Amino acid sequence: MSRSQYIFGFHAITSRLRQHSDSIKEIYLDAHRQDQRARDLVKLAKTAATRLILCEQDRLSGMAGTTHHQGVVAHVMQLQQYATVEDLLDELTEPALLLVLDGIKDPHNLGACLRVADAFGVHAVIVPKDRAVGLSATVHKVACGAADTVPFFAVTNLARTLHTLKEAGIWVVGTTATASDSLDAVALTRPVAWVLGAEEKGIRHLTRETCDQLVSIPMRGSVESLNVSVSAGICLFESYRQYAQKTKHT
Repeated sequence: MSRSQYIFGFHAITSRLRQHSDSIKEIYLDAHRQDQRARDLVKLAKTAATRLILCEQDRLSGMAGTTHHQGVVAHVMQLQQYATVEDLLDELTEPALLLVLDGIKDPHNLGACLRVADAFGVHAVIVPKDRAVGLSATVHKVACGAADTVPFFAVTNLARTLHTLKEAGIWVVGTTATASDSLDAVALTRPVAWVLGAEEKGIRHLTRETCDQLVSIPMRGSVESLNVSVSAGICLFESYRQYAQKTKHT
């Protein structure tokens, strides 16, 4: 049975209305909001035949678990487009581009990574089920709709999943500051799964040992590390750049 949850914020709820309106049970809107953004949401909900309920701020804060809900909360069914990663891979008609996040606990970082993944056409984001953040309401808000467009898998055993990807012909590339291979010197035109860890600890030892290759992001400044979403954007752009260059000359 599908589970339900609350999501909040105009971007997240508008995206869900446009992408999967049938998954929304009802939308709760601040009764005192009369601005254009609220009126546009009401119009979109009517078009989608989605129930909309006007209520007070306290009720919205109780459902969202925060006061930073922008005056709108939706009760939705959790989405699951594919039962397994293997199901997704079976349907791909182009080289796989995956983002694996090992031990990301900050929902703002995960939400930002989902936005980056959407921007560069990532086919799926994969995380471990334990000791990592899932698709919480805050993640949905920060992702600004990307949580509904990028397939998301929380797997029980990350190392086993990486082995499955390797058996499917996907090159598993991890990022670490100590790697001898630099990002700009690696060929990334094949199917690839990028593996990134939390900013504080990086990818775990077992995950690192499972990777086919480890690379570092070349930096000229004085900082020692980048936010995981920034690192993801750099790595995914390099994959995009190399793949686009290859297809241009074939």
